[in-house]
Amino acid sequence: MTIASIQVEASSPKSGRITACRSCKCGELDTILDLGKQPLANALLEPEQLGVQEPLFPLEVVLCQECGLLQVSEDVPPEILFGQDYPYFSSFIPALLAHSREHALDLIAERELGPDSLVVEIASNDGYLLKNFVEHGIPVLGIDPASGPAKAAMSIGVPTVIDFFGEGLARTLVAEGKRASVMLANNVLAHVNDINYFVEGFAILLADDGIAEFEFPYVRDLIESCAFDTIYHEHFFYYSLAALEPLMGRHGLYLNDAKKLDIHGGSLRLRVSKMPGKTDRLQKMQDEEAAMGLTGFDCYRDFGLRVEGIRDGLRTMLGAFRDDGKTIAAYGAAAKGATLLNYADLPVSTIAYVVDRNTHKVGKFMPGVRLPIKPVDLLVTEPTDYLLILPWNFADEIVVQQADYSKKGGTFLRAIPHPQEIEVADV
Repeated sequence: MTIASIQVEASSPKSGRITACRSCKCGELDTILDLGKQPLANALLEPEQLGVQEPLFPLEVVLCQECGLLQVSEDVPPEILFGQDYPYFSSFIPALLAHSREHALDLIAERELGPDSLVVEIASNDGYLLKNFVEHGIPVLGIDPASGPAKAAMSIGVPTVIDFFGEGLARTLVAEGKRASVMLANNVLAHVNDINYFVEGFAILLADDGIAEFEFPYVRDLIESCAFDTIYHEHFFYYSLAALEPLMGRHGLYLNDAKKLDIHGGSLRLRVSKMPGKTDRLQKMQDEEAAMGLTGFDCYRDFGLRVEGIRDGLRTMLGAFRDDGKTIAAYGAAAKGATLLNYADLPVSTIAYVVDRNTHKVGKFMPGVRLPIKPVDLLVTEPTDYLLILPWNFADEIVVQQADYSKKGGTFLRAIPHPQEIEVADV
């Protein structure tokens, strides 16, 4: 019996398949990958919900023939995706905290930010980034629709508006006399369905001499690393620079620079402003995209086959361990883990449980596969033979954190870019 055989399928009347590109409105869309029907990746279950029907939504990726934007085909409304109980708290990820602090300090120095500046962050979560500006006496404003993380931000002195950002809220803030010297939006550009309404908000709120920076998963890394587990309903888009330039230009914003980042398994930091000034670095990256054919169907032709290969390889590897009487747990109740495990469709006895450092997740259950989420201490007190690291983009950090687990004889595993054991000595 597999996980899929014990799920009760339910559809949501509020969702639906798109008929045109969300950015340029072209109606010609090519299917790139179909991961089947899946639950919402961050919709962790409470114990009392285990007997309740769980809604599943199609998880399919399509490519716009006009602007080359890769996007999921299903529209799930934001109030369902990012509700009050949204469980993601950025401050539980040390690598992200260090990355964000470095970014903040660099901006303070480069832009000469001070008490007369205003830094606005969209999807500010629990204040993990903006608190670095607050420490230096720089006015900030966070905007986030999830009340749990937003209240956590306010508790540490980060002013936060609990709302969705877009043209409407931007106009309200400008009417209050606010104009942003710097606007930041990390890992949210891919999460917004009405992307034109969202980007127009930046054009309105940004000061004429201000800059906006976006960090988001880069579609080139998605394809090259076969990181299909970053595909879930919250991620509406998988951006290339070629697809972003017309989107920003539509709202009077110019792409001026882009920088590759290692964070989250491969991301892009994009800088835009109301004045042109494209760097040589950005032009080189755009030329590389063109040479790859990154906005054309041929570039994605074998992507689906590689994804199937990862699924089949994971089934074979974990099945062999299980048949040999070995025990297996997973680390990290992350959204990408939900995509991977639901697509892998493993027999129910394969993985015993998932551990997570986020206390807000412990005691709940992974969506779809319904694996219990337990504290990380269990890895030392009751170690399993194998530990599958689901947030593989933080694998190096996790292996170091959980050194006691390997000392107990446990072996770390990862599925992306291919199923394998992790050699601790190599980390």
